[in-house]
Amino acid sequence: MTLQSMTGFARVEGSSGRYRWAWELRSVNGKGLDLRTRLPQGHEALETDIRRLASERLTRGNLQIGLSVTVSENRVEAVLNHDALAAVLALRNELGPDVLDPAPLRLDTLLSIRGLVDMREATDDAEAIAERDADILAGLERSISALVDMRTTEGAALRRILEEHIARIEQLALQIEADPSRSPDEIARRLETQLASLMDGTSGLDRDRLHQEIALITTKADLREEIDRLKAHVTAARELLSVGGPVGRKLDFLAQEFNRESNTICSKSNAVAVTAAGIELKVVIDQFREQVQNLE
Repeated sequence: MTLQSMTGFARVEGSSGRYRWAWELRSVNGKGLDLRTRLPQGHEALETDIRRLASERLTRGNLQIGLSVTVSENRVEAVLNHDALAAVLALRNELGPDVLDPAPLRLDTLLSIRGLVDMREATDDAEAIAERDADILAGLERSISALVDMRTTEGAALRRILEEHIARIEQLALQIEADPSRSPDEIARRLETQLASLMDGTSGLDRDRLHQEIALITTKADLREEIDRLKAHVTAARELLSVGGPVGRKLDFLAQEFNRESNTICSKSNAVAVTAAGIELKVVIDQFREQVQNLE
């Protein structure tokens, strides 16, 4: 599976019968899939299908979906008020030929009677509306595909950046591991030097107790566990990138674990070179985590 960024844009236009429609989709970072729709009046029934189609292809991101629909051909129909016509004819019969002209009523006369004929925009039947909505939803599917394509392209670029960060994290971990200052013998040598300075001219200190403390400090200063965990996290991160799919949350968790180990390394370090590498490690991890926030 490929990686996807959570940012993207897509616009697809089309027509169905006398209607023209356009979908516009915008996606940005989000903790989950937060979908917001903007639909024209009369198209609210599409909401359920919109959410279903979006959730089938996307798992994370703040997604805005907008639909615009215009009528390219206006049709007008005349609607006769049969009750009003019946009332007019009844009145004509009641008044009779002595009062009214017995000639048949003219169309222009009927049209001049208020409320008798109503001119309004023609409406589509259920079949035509169903066909229109089907075409519009097919357009939405194409829009989502275009959005996924853009998110996938950005995801590929993010993958390259993340792989570079992971390689640098591994390099710094190996650099710290190989630094001679972190070997137990070197740690003991420095502590012995400090101990000799401390005990110079002092007879009240228990040498055996001091040597026990040195052993304890040497054990605490060892970075073996932190380095091993960093290597394991590097392997896990690379596996997630190779698998692909919605792995953003898992990589974010690994970024937190990376940061935990780097903090411990900096706090345990008793050498300038290791501390410098630990600080650079923290910088690279922050950059890694910032980019991970963009992944689905």
